[in-house]
Amino acid sequence: MSSTTKFGYARVSTDDQRLDLQRDALRAAGCSRIFEDKVSGSRVSRPGLDLALSHLRSGDTLVIWRLDRLGRTTHQLVGLLEQFERDDIKLQSLQDGIDPSTALGRAMLQIGAVFAEMERNLIRERTKAGLSAARARGRLGGRRPKLDADAIDTARRLMKDPDLTMGEIAERLKVDRATLYRALGRHQQKG
Repeated sequence: MSSTTKFGYARVSTDDQRLDLQRDALRAAGCSRIFEDKVSGSRVSRPGLDLALSHLRSGDTLVIWRLDRLGRTTHQLVGLLEQFERDDIKLQSLQDGIDPSTALGRAMLQIGAVFAEMERNLIRERTKAGLSAARARGRLGGRRPKLDADAIDTARRLMKDPDLTMGEIAERLKVDRATLYRALGRHQQKG
């Protein structure tokens, strides 16, 4: 590969979100390959980013849609910027318009990272406050279980058939095997 290869990195926080907008922008920016994650930016383990970083060589450019796609904490971003500087890797953020190859650009990235981290902390605080208020009114937060009591009863009836595996039962109920085991365990604890 040439010393001026552009690699793209796209990330969304949940499986419900789509990567199309970021993919299109990264392709338009000339990225030869795009690496992706569907995981929170605050997570330490981001396999797509790790793979992208393993492909970067001196002179390459990592292109991202926006700064917060690369990392959510100042510590993460500063660490990556220091690594890029050591390894002579350029960073291009399409929406932020910041050039980290200059002292002012690096400072702007760090300031941007501080604000992104502050925004994330504010969202976390508001979410916790909202959940506390809902609990005070007797409501529980979180996702609804994928399997209700009827589905769990169906699973238990199917489990009596020695010819069916747990995988087949989960498939019939349209859930993963791990989801089925969790639901059975939760239902057993309640009962």
